[in-house]
Amino acid sequence: MNSVSGRYRKALALLCILVVGIILTAGLWPFVAPKNNVHWLPVGDGLEFGKYGTAISLDLIRTNSENNASETLEIVLKAARSQNNGTILSFAESAHPGEPFSLHQFGNSLVIRRNNVDANGISRTALISVPGLFQKNSQPLFLTIALNAQGMSIYINGRLTNTSLLSGTWNDFTGRVILANSPFFHDSWPGEITRLAVYDREISVDRMGADYSSWKEARRPALGPLDAPVALYLFNEHEGRVAHNSVDAATDLLMPARYFVLHPQFLRTPWREYHPTWGYWEDFFINIAGFIPFGFCICAYLSVMHWTNRPALTTVLLGLLTSLTIELLQVLLPTRSSGMTDLMTNTLGTAVGVMLFRSAVGQTLQMHLRAAIVGTRREKQEVSSRS
Repeated sequence: MNSVSGRYRKALALLCILVVGIILTAGLWPFVAPKNNVHWLPVGDGLEFGKYGTAISLDLIRTNSENNASETLEIVLKAARSQNNGTILSFAESAHPGEPFSLHQFGNSLVIRRNNVDANGISRTALISVPGLFQKNSQPLFLTIALNAQGMSIYINGRLTNTSLLSGTWNDFTGRVILANSPFFHDSWPGEITRLAVYDREISVDRMGADYSSWKEARRPALGPLDAPVALYLFNEHEGRVAHNSVDAATDLLMPARYFVLHPQFLRTPWREYHPTWGYWEDFFINIAGFIPFGFCICAYLSVMHWTNRPALTTVLLGLLTSLTIELLQVLLPTRSSGMTDLMTNTLGTAVGVMLFRSAVGQTLQMHLRAAIVGTRREKQEVSSRS
């Protein structure tokens, strides 16, 4: 009986090691930063961003306008898929309070995130959605966003599509521009970007229409003597790891050899992690389910070994500690994001595993495992006696 008990303990120990190994591998794979998946388009001007691809300006884009609440951004882009999630463009290291301005794809929708502070110091964050913009086999989109002290206007292919009345006095289009990723966490966006321009003023509707027509016909901006932007990327180099700013070489775009996140955050809060997408909820339940075996096996092993009077509580604490270790290490890995949501769901999964172990189902599983070990021992004894 002691031999069987010893075999049972060894089996549980090996099972625990296997489960922990799988969890660590799933949480930290691929363990190193992958190659930065950015390429020049084979035909025409532009950059193609794959999974784990990004580019960043060498310095901060700065505006020279006295009215720092008036700006315009023009970008020509094409999503790799009609159903995808990722950050298309963002800014970092500016004087803007809170999270800076950013563009996102959520499924087939374009989502614009704008954080602003009004004259009374009140911070407001708006999420403006343009649904149905990314369709299967769609053509490149010429997106123009005009900001002023009264709000924001969104133009698609030269036509007004949406407006937002979020007012404020802070510049949004300043700082280091980051393409196809977030400055704070892994959120790469597969797609193409073929033009980017930033103006330190709100350009006229006629100017927007002329820009769109010029791009559509000649793939070039129609710039007059008074139309100079503060940043203009034509992406016409076709080789190398630098996309030049035609206005200021100090803010050229660099494509590093390895994928990266500029300022990775540790344990992002749940309300900042939340996205109203199926992918978010899929990850949510996977993180719970992934730690259920951990809770079951560790609690079973601690109960057998009698190392603690409270195996259930100890197991939950070990699940929390294991998850915290993974989240800490994920800060060092650009393909991973450290968040409190994972910490809570992993701990919840551990608790569910403990409850499963203590349930009738758990006790039945233990009986089958013991029986299997006893059966294996008897088979070995029979074989030994026959020989």
